Amino acid sequence: MTDRIIQQQIEYYRARANEYDEWFYRKGRYDRGTQINQRWFNEIATLKNTLHQIGMVDDILELASGTGIWTQELLRIGKKITAIDASEEVIAINRSKLNSLSVEYHLIDLFTWQPDTTYDLVFFAFWLSHVPPNLLDSFLTKVYQSVRVGGQVFIIDSCFEPTSTANNHILEDDANIYKTRKLNDGQEFQIVKIFYQPDELKDKLQKAGFQVEVKLTDNYFIYAQGKKLKQFVICNS
Repeated sequence: MTDRIIQQQIEYYRARANEYDEWFYRKGRYDRGTQINQRWFNEIATLKNTLHQIGMVDDILELASGTGIWTQELLRIGKKITAIDASEEVIAINRSKLNSLSVEYHLIDLFTWQPDTTYDLVFFAFWLSHVPPNLLDSFLTKVYQSVRVGGQVFIIDSCFEPTSTANNHILEDDANIYKTRKLNDGQEFQIVKIFYQPDELKDKLQKAGFQVEVKLTDNYFIYAQGKKLKQFVICNS
């Protein structure tokens, strides 16, 4: 089941590449009217301001880099960005949108990705909620391995809020982690979608090794900022 959902999730984001930005910028099916849209953008501004407060760093790893929405923000604080995504379509949009020599792109499935170096900052937005629970701990271990001692991780994801999705989607508050998503042309895909609570997310990141703080915006987003203070050593008895 997990392998099938992961593959369908990759196909979904490949097929969604040209309409992904509609979701973030509240266009088309995601336009909820001036007042609700402004509430969304105000909370996005809070996320961006918090990210920018990290200040300048040398090397950033962006996982699930998508169409460049957050890559362009990372360019404001990073000298070099390594951007990884499993969709060649979104990488092409990201590359053409930013046209920056400071970004190096890699087409990699994050479930098979193995870190081979460390970074001052590891960032990912709207990705953790798509990681199946049985793969979460191993994924966060790899994230920890990717952060330099003294470096940071910054994570953004979704809260459960019905107006965050398309107006022809019904967001159900249930225990089912497998959700159906529909594209503009009517194609449907099954994906993983998990809405984390702050204490739950904090616990997961602390177990991975990070000293972390987790916060919520008023309606739409959960975000975490953590530091790697030491290298974990596994002792065999």
